[in-house]
Order: sequence, then C-alpha cells, then structure tokens
Amino acid sequence: MNWRLNICFISSVFLFIFSLINLFLGTYFCLTSTAYFIEWEVVSINSMNVVMTLILDYMSLLFMGFVCFISSMVIFYSHNYMEGDPFISRFILLVLMFVLSMIFLIISPNMISILLGWDGLGLISYLLVIYYQNFKSYSAGMLTVLSNRLGDVAFLLGIAWMLNYGSWNYVFYLYYMVSDLEGVIISVLMMFAAMTKSAQIPFSSWLPAAMAAPTPVSSLVHSSTLVTAGVYLMIRFNSLLVGSDMGKYLLFIGGMTMFMSGIGANYEFDLKKIIALSTLSQLGLMMSILSMGYAQLAFFHLLTHALFKALLFMCAGVIIHNLGDCQDIRYMGSLVMFFPLTSSCFMVSNLALCGFPFLAGFYSKDLILEMCMLSNLNIISFIFYFFSTGLTACYTFRLIYYVMSGSFNYQGCNGISDDGWFMLKGMLFMVMMAVVGGSLLSWVLFSVPDMVCLPLFYKLLALIVSFLGSFFGYQVSMSHYTSSLISLSMIFTSFFLGSMWFMPYISTRGVYIYPIYSGKSYLKSFDQGWCEYFGSQGLFYMFKGMTIFTQSYQNNYFKSYMFMFFVWLVILFFI
Repeated sequence: MNWRLNICFISSVFLFIFSLINLFLGTYFCLTSTAYFIEWEVVSINSMNVVMTLILDYMSLLFMGFVCFISSMVIFYSHNYMEGDPFISRFILLVLMFVLSMIFLIISPNMISILLGWDGLGLISYLLVIYYQNFKSYSAGMLTVLSNRLGDVAFLLGIAWMLNYGSWNYVFYLYYMVSDLEGVIISVLMMFAAMTKSAQIPFSSWLPAAMAAPTPVSSLVHSSTLVTAGVYLMIRFNSLLVGSDMGKYLLFIGGMTMFMSGIGANYEFDLKKIIALSTLSQLGLMMSILSMGYAQLAFFHLLTHALFKALLFMCAGVIIHNLGDCQDIRYMGSLVMFFPLTSSCFMVSNLALCGFPFLAGFYSKDLILEMCMLSNLNIISFIFYFFSTGLTACYTFRLIYYVMSGSFNYQGCNGISDDGWFMLKGMLFMVMMAVVGGSLLSWVLFSVPDMVCLPLFYKLLALIVSFLGSFFGYQVSMSHYTSSLISLSMIFTSFFLGSMWFMPYISTRGVYIYPIYSGKSYLKSFDQGWCEYFGSQGLFYMFKGMTIFTQSYQNNYFKSYMFMFFVWLVILFFI
C-alpha cells in the first residue's frame, strides 16, 4: 500500500508546485502585459529544420496553472477512491499523460504541435473511459472517440489549408484571416473541431456517456481538460468569429446547448449525469459569449467553472464511493447527517454553480449576463441566456433536495461516513479556491475595473432569475409524486426532453451504427466478394487448377495417359 501512496503523493506534490509557479508567472505576465514566443530547434538536417514553438502569455500560464492544480488535487483524491484497484500506477500514469496532452495544447501556437495535444486528449480519454472494462464502458468509449474523431478530421483539413499561408503558426496570420477566403474556411473547420471536442449540439451525446469513466477522471475531464479544449481553441481563434456569420451561428448553437442541457438535467436521476449536463450548459454559455467577442470573459468563466465543477465531481465521488457505487439520486436523502463535511463542500460548489453572490461562479456568470444586457442581442438569445440560468438553479436545488434533505432511502449495510481523509484533504483545497478564486481572478484579469451601468431591475435580473429557478426546482422536487404523475401524463414530451432531444439515439444509430453496418455489407459484397472473385482469389484458383493439371503430366504415368489417349481416339473415330 505504501508504494501506491508514494505514487499519488509524489505526482500530486510535483503538479501542485508546478501549478503555483505557473499561477505566479501568469499573474505577473497579466499585470505587466508580457508574452514570450519561444522557438526551439529540435533537429536540423540538410537545411530541414524541425522546430517546436511555445507561447507563454498570461492566458496559457494561468490555464496551465489551474489544470495542474486541479490535477494534483484529483490524483491525491484518487488514493482513497481507487484504493481497491491493483493497477493504480497505470491509472495515475494515464492521468499524467492526459494532463501532459492538455499542456501541449495550451502552450502551442503551432497547429502541428496543437494536434499532438488534441489527439493525445482524444486517445487517452478513450483509455480512461473504458478503464472499468465492461460493455457500458466500451460503448461509451467508442461513442466518445468517434465523436472526437469527426473534429480531428476537421482539424487535419485545417492544417492542410494552412499551407496557403506558408506556416502553421496561426498566431501570425489571424489578422489576415479575417478578410480572406482561406481564413474563413480555416475558421469554419476550427469551429467544427471545437464543437465536437466541447460537445455542442449535435455532438452532445458523448458527454454524459463519458461518465462511465472513474469519478476522479470525470472531475478532471469536465473541469479543465478535454471539454475545455474546444473553448480554449475558440478563444485563440476568437478574432475570426466577431461580426461574422459563423459567430451568429455559434451564438445560436451555444444557446441551444445551454437550453437543452438545462432542461435535460431536470429530468435526469443519475448523479454524475446531472453534473455532466450542468457542464454541458456551462460550455454552451462559454461558446455563446465567445461568439459575441468577449474572449476574456469566456476565459474568466472557464477558470472559475473549473474550480467548482472539479469540487462538485469530487463530492459526488465521495457519495458514490460510500453508497456502494449507487448513482441514482432517488436512493439518497438526508446525506447531510452522514457526510457533514462533504455536504458542506457539495453545497458550496452547487451554490457557486448557481452564481450565488461572492462565490467563484458569481463573478464570471453575473458579469457575462450583464454584458449580454449591454450588447445588441436579439430576444431569442436573451431568453436562452436567462432561462438557462434559471434552469441551472432549478436542477441544482432539485439535486440538493434529493441528495441532502428528505428521508434516507438507501437500502444497504455498508458504513457511511466522512472517513476518506485523502479525499477530504483534496476537497478542502478546492473549497478554498471555489470561495475566493473568482475574486482573485477578477482582480488579476480585470485590474482596471469597468463599471457596468444598468437600471436596477436589469442589474438584479440575474439574481432574480436564479432565486426563482431555485425556488421552483425545490418546490417541484418536494412534490415529486405529483411531478412524476405529470411527467407520466406527458410521457413522450418527458422522454424527448429527458433524453437530450433524442440525440444519443441519433448519434449512436444514425451516425455510427448504420454507417458501420452499411460499411460491413459493402466490405462483404465488394472487397471480400466480387473483387476477390474476379481479383486475387479468382486468379489464385485459376492458377492453382492450371498448376495441378500441368503437375499431373510430370508424374511417371506416361503409359496410362497414352492408353487413355488412344481410347479417346477410338471413341471419336466410331462416333
């Protein structure tokens, strides 16, 4: 057991120290407006140079610091959560490779080196999703990797199209791409790649399916690594979206994703899938605010969201671990009596998700909604933003009611308590950041404060919508028998809204299963059928017959052949 503790401890300490260095450097670079572009010549052979390029600015350093901080807490937390796993060293190595791929993506201004991190995230996420090695994990892993491969194809096409500019260092060409046809094509391809990686409609179904991974992996994936890679890519390419038709399209797609996931979470009963759908809602919020040109706001929300979402998954992991891997919230209730410390952390992270004043989520969400009211926004997008904010509070307080209050519904004999000290220590660090992280980041990123002047009703609208949504969610959950009967009376509507608008069925059957089956039939009929019959196998059998026939003449049966020859001649003569 000692060596497992050493692996977790050494990895988490190294990542924690590295995160502190990056956070201090990122703060310094932000306050002094410093950026470094580093070119490292790896090898030079016959005038051919292989150059690795790195960009170190406040955005890459702060994001890298947050990724390493959350990863260190997650690995420390994994010592308790994965204690029954005999291959924990393999798990830790996979997580470290995952973090390394994300770091590659963050610090790369070159599309080739971004592809290393981009494909590394896709491959290692597949290995982590199928970690438990059962049929559900294999299905979820295949859906995840195939959805991400669609974006990888678009990314490869974008790399090929960048040859028109003579270099893959896209940061030098963003200004020229805005008014150029090649730039428009590249930005469309990058937007498509970002939509698949960040699970925007119609590629949303893989995100809840990826919950088949271990909970520490979910905590890392849904806070700061895999799903945020697409948002980070769009932040870097943001100048191509502002004022363009693609920006309007992304605004609509982001709003639809927010709305769809917010409604779907109110019908879901799987604890991890509810939190996954809340991640999807926040990703839609980031994508939609990006399309309006507020890249720094999207980055601000990306960092604050990473803090409380990682904490939320950690708390969910403690609950699932103690309840014998039960994830159905209908079997929970009154867990605050058994998990006082975990419940406190759970409440803090949920309130931060709702945008409760002066927690981490408040500083970014409130500022985003105020900037939406200041912007020239149409009524549909306005409804998407504020209705989705209300839905966030609604499903959050529904989750709090089912998990924390009511009667204890779990029927099991295992002991339930806050005794996982490694898990609790990892969570307590995250709680501190979920409380003060938003204010610290706002001081760093917006060192010169801008005054947002709005009428009183509009200023309070975000809080009003959140309180109304939370009240409605709590009241509906208290009368869950009545709400269940209403859902049963509208069974098709409930099924449609609760199944992410039938997207999992369309994604699996329409996009993956039927094309695979048709490919199998084409393979059987063409490649392994007619092509074989008239091609290699046909030639093989023809030459085989000719060879057997000629070899038969080489045997020592000349008299027999001559006798048969004369017999045939006699028969032919008399005929």
